[in-house]
Amino acid sequence: MNILKKVILIDDDQINNFVCESIIKNERFAEEVQSFEWAENALDYLKNTAVQQPEAFPDLIFLDINMPGMDGWSFIEEYKQIPEEVTKNCCLFMLSSAVDRKDIISAKSLKEVKDFFSKPLSPEILSFIKEEFICS
Repeated sequence: MNILKKVILIDDDQINNFVCESIIKNERFAEEVQSFEWAENALDYLKNTAVQQPEAFPDLIFLDINMPGMDGWSFIEEYKQIPEEVTKNCCLFMLSSAVDRKDIISAKSLKEVKDFFSKPLSPEILSFIKEEFICS
């Protein structure tokens, strides 16, 4: 049984997105997974969903930090503008290959970010999320 309805991946690495989608589907973690290689496109999608179909807003977002154009930090600043009544049931996680301790501390200090995970996504990370953030 799938745990979530919809998960969004925001990462400029197409191969990483494919791997993440496969893991999420194989673990039956979500009914639907949608990937965006550009944070701007993901943000447009989320803003439109918030206005047109707030009930279809994703349950969970995995966000990379280092991307061309809009990076993860800029994305979060814009994400904060989406009404909280829409985003309150969405868990936002940083999923990044960045290992800079400052990035990890900064991510965890933001109320919008539930946690920070290092790539690659794994069944263990999904299990941890399920136990700590979804079924708690």
